[in-house]
Amino acid sequence: MKETETKQKKPLKLGVFIPSFVITGGAAILGLVNNEWLTSATYTVFEWSLRNFAWLYQIVAMFTLIMIAIMAFSRIGKIRFGGPKAKAKYSFASWFAMILTAGIATGLITYGANEPLIYFGNIYGELTASGIAPGTPEAAFFAMGRVFYNWSFIPYAMYALSGVIIGYLYYNRGQELSVSGSLTPLFGPKVTQGLPRNVIDTLSVLAIVLGLASSLGAGLTLVGSGLQSAYGIAQGPILWFALAALITAAFTVSSVQGIDKGIKWLADLTSKIFYALVAALILIGPTLYILNMMNVGMGYWLDHFWSWGLDPYVMGGEALVTWWTMYDWAIWIAYAPLMGIFFAMISYGRTIRQFLVVNWIAPAVFSIVWFSIWGATALDWQTSGVADMVSIIQQNGAVAGIWEFLKHIPLSAVFIPIVIITLIAEYANTANGMATTISSICTKGSRHDEEPATWLKILWGVTIGLISAIMVAFGGGEQGVDGVKYLAACGGFAVLFVFVLQVASTFKVFFLDKETKKDIVDSEDLIEGIEETEQEAGKEKARAEALS
Repeated sequence: MKETETKQKKPLKLGVFIPSFVITGGAAILGLVNNEWLTSATYTVFEWSLRNFAWLYQIVAMFTLIMIAIMAFSRIGKIRFGGPKAKAKYSFASWFAMILTAGIATGLITYGANEPLIYFGNIYGELTASGIAPGTPEAAFFAMGRVFYNWSFIPYAMYALSGVIIGYLYYNRGQELSVSGSLTPLFGPKVTQGLPRNVIDTLSVLAIVLGLASSLGAGLTLVGSGLQSAYGIAQGPILWFALAALITAAFTVSSVQGIDKGIKWLADLTSKIFYALVAALILIGPTLYILNMMNVGMGYWLDHFWSWGLDPYVMGGEALVTWWTMYDWAIWIAYAPLMGIFFAMISYGRTIRQFLVVNWIAPAVFSIVWFSIWGATALDWQTSGVADMVSIIQQNGAVAGIWEFLKHIPLSAVFIPIVIITLIAEYANTANGMATTISSICTKGSRHDEEPATWLKILWGVTIGLISAIMVAFGGGEQGVDGVKYLAACGGFAVLFVFVLQVASTFKVFFLDKETKKDIVDSEDLIEGIEETEQEAGKEKARAEALS
């Protein structure tokens, strides 16, 4: 009991907590008072940032991918978080479940069927610059290749990079568990003190808080539209506030319970539903078409990998590159620093190779499988006339196709409520890990094996939920989240420069630092020692068996 009380009494980083809370609250009030102005102003800033810095987003994304790949398959991968003898706390299954459900699992449900159909139908002009005719087989190939590009190895490399540099410097070099702590190789310990620390950590907190609020706000309208489509429950402020209260209560309680009792349990449950949905849909859907489109989609993606990866919008056009890929990159980068802290917190005792397999390769592969099943099934039903989801999206918005898709699945009466419940649980799961992380970064001397103050987690949880509900209810449904959505994306632009510094820090630490090379040698020596011991034990056992 005394130990718990000591943890609760750790002082706040007031220079991070106060500006983060004040700016977040101010944005919510501004959205309530003049949502139209907030939306217009943030849209202008965000559009300007993508027009002028898309080239930087693309270069950083590609460099991150290449560097993470080298680290995963080189000697660097042998380094263990916490030193050569550190022992991991979580099983691989639970570890991956927390990684998957804290990352973009909500996006997989939301866009698994919708995004390929949007490209296929050229709904917002995504195919115009390519010259591909909408509704054709090549449009389908393009759609699959593009979602593989947007949702797999590049974006997860961003999360992985933030996690690996934060984890290594915290566990192996004794730096503090913070975003500013990951920049000490570039600027020394002064970056974790005073104004530099406050600015860096505040930007990271703001980006994730506003990002979560906009994501949850969009989730409220998505779940609300599902309830309306399936059960005739009219959308409105009462429904949105009720859903916000339910989701906020779920992730706040889970966060308060801590990683082991709350976050881990909810992640295990939600991930099992995801696995069940994958298994069910590949059997129910057009299995051969799914497998064929997975192959063709990967071929199309790899064939266009470098041109897509370095195009700021000049070749692909703004409708495709700016408002899909670059918007995605901005949100991923906005989330990356604090998501990296959470991933590092649950990865003690793992090698860098294990970390990158579970944080980069496994979720990227899962995304490819998911989009293959949902996307290919939707494309098959669209072209065969089973369901006209393109028209539904044109009439009702970018995420409307999912409910029309689910209505045509056999046993839809079972699947629709399962998907609605999964969406609610998944929004809660994403937010609860981040509520813990936000609270940790606002606390002095936070540790991976200690929970931040309960009141702080509740405060951030309620704040995120309240902002999303206010923006949706008083902004007029889906349009109400646009202001905070673009504000979150602007936060991603600000964090872009922090992320660039994290990339530079990672390169310096893992490719130039002599102390890191020593850690690699120590890890290799320990592995060789273990192997020699195991071999000797095997020989002794063989001798004993021979003698007997």
